[in-house]
Amino acid sequence: MALQPPAIIIDSKLSDHSLVTIQDQPQPCPYLFDRQARMPLQWPTQPLTAIQVDQFMDAGYRRSGSFLYQTHCEPCFECEPTRVDVRRFLLSRSLRRVLARGDSELRVECHPPSVTSRKLELLNQHRLQRDLALNGVALDESDYRSFLVDTCCPTQEIHYYGADNLLAVAVVDVGQNCLSAVYCYFSPAHSRLSLGTYSILKQIQFAQESGRQYLYLGMHVAANEHLNYKSRFVPQERLVRGIWQAFDEKS
Repeated sequence: MALQPPAIIIDSKLSDHSLVTIQDQPQPCPYLFDRQARMPLQWPTQPLTAIQVDQFMDAGYRRSGSFLYQTHCEPCFECEPTRVDVRRFLLSRSLRRVLARGDSELRVECHPPSVTSRKLELLNQHRLQRDLALNGVALDESDYRSFLVDTCCPTQEIHYYGADNLLAVAVVDVGQNCLSAVYCYFSPAHSRLSLGTYSILKQIQFAQESGRQYLYLGMHVAANEHLNYKSRFVPQERLVRGIWQAFDEKS
């Protein structure tokens, strides 16, 4: 993955005036079934620079397609934006085994985001097998494009191949001092390779090799089995009520 070391960052403040709020209504929480969520969907009026990616991630934003969002769900604070300081990251014995197995069996490539029939097939397999598809409905090419190809910032895809067969894809936003894991999907038939875990480990490795400090992992939600796996990657930091706090052990 061709990533350049960060240059000197010139401070500039986030401006709310650069975002247009598209939607801001209460909705059923996508993470906890018994909660209501408020996650204003905002559209940047200009494409974000790599420096701005750093700033928005540090402020707790996430990206979905061409939009940014934050959680504003008081009094609930279960969603905690999570990041790994890759300079401090420690490989456990089990993670080391996952990395070694993947490195011996997989080929990794980096490409611009795009939609293909194989990717669409793989994404739908992933969503249906892991019970992530709403009412079991498959996504079409237009859905895929708006979800994983459309973007408002520098974005790359990481492809993972086994014997020339595409087995996993990770969509990653590229900041000046960070990478941000947007979404990863993978073949359910290859669970032996722990593809989701392996992808995060490779992203940590890419961040380290390019001189970046952080890999943002998205939301940690302790009560959601699809999101609490992130606690494996320690030490890590979580944005708790507006303050980044250190978590040095799995929790």
